[in-house]
Amino acid sequence: MDKDIKESFEKTRIAGSIAAGALDEVSKIVKPGIKTEKIDKLCYEFINDSGGYSAPLYYRGFPKSCCTSTNHIVCHGIPSEKILKEGDIVNVDVTAIKDGWHGDTSRMFEIGEISVKSKKLINTTYDAMMKSIGILKEGIHLGDIGSTIQEHVEAEGFSVVQDFCGHGIGKLFHQLPNILHYGKKGTGEKISEGMIFTIEPMINAGKRDIKMLSDGWTVVTKDRSLSAQWEHTILVTNDGFEVLTISEGTPKPWNPTK
Repeated sequence: MDKDIKESFEKTRIAGSIAAGALDEVSKIVKPGIKTEKIDKLCYEFINDSGGYSAPLYYRGFPKSCCTSTNHIVCHGIPSEKILKEGDIVNVDVTAIKDGWHGDTSRMFEIGEISVKSKKLINTTYDAMMKSIGILKEGIHLGDIGSTIQEHVEAEGFSVVQDFCGHGIGKLFHQLPNILHYGKKGTGEKISEGMIFTIEPMINAGKRDIKMLSDGWTVVTKDRSLSAQWEHTILVTNDGFEVLTISEGTPKPWNPTK
């Protein structure tokens, strides 16, 4: 493999570990009574202290360093003075830039004791992501990823948001290919060694329909049902895959059975 390509993989791996490390720090403070603004400040400071930069900050005008999406917010929730309360669920989405390369990841956090339904939604979303990562290898189709996610999610009675997708990533924050979280097996582009992209399913407890709020960023479920999301950045290798957004606190199993 070309030396420059290997170096790009290593730089993305480092950026990914910084992003994942920021989420480890979030896990230490997230609890009832804290403001989502505090999460944003922590992510900003951790990434900066690690020699990186928060990619979302000022990206297309986004005002914060991470996204905090609570309860029925699907994605792109803006950190604020909002106080997290017992029973909430929140997704924290972080992207770090290090030496010009991006690492993008998100996790769900439970605020105190949450409902059985909330827990099932979170776990189903995580399992769907990990199942789709587990099938990755050269020669499969992009549609195989979406099909794996959709089949798992719908079997549990939930729905896949179809308005957003995973994406290629590297020196650019968002680039091709688009990674749909629904679809048919055997369709779409074939995956090849060296591809780096995110898988980040957004799963609703109710219907898949969404709407954008007036701030131009925050996306919510139309029926106000709960929504959950997990995300990893993945490299396709000659014998399968490598998850690039790994840290000590990454939920296990982070490396699914192939």
